[in-house]
Amino acid sequence: MFNYSPLWKTMKEKEFSTYRLLKEGLDRKILFNLQHNKNVTILTLEKLCTILDCKIEDVAEIIVDK
Repeated sequence: MFNYSPLWKTMKEKEFSTYRLLKEGLDRKILFNLQHNKNVTILTLEKLCTILDCKIEDVAEIIVDK
């Protein structure tokens, strides 16, 4: 399962709002999926890393169910 809490932390550190993500071209449905830890494509993760100028671990983490 993916957890996108690192994304919100990175955005806060870089003073980057969700409105700005939308302005950069991120779709509202994708933003909803991120806010609810739902699946997104690897292309979306790549786009977020490009927009935020960060690494993938600054955007998402994998949580292994036991």
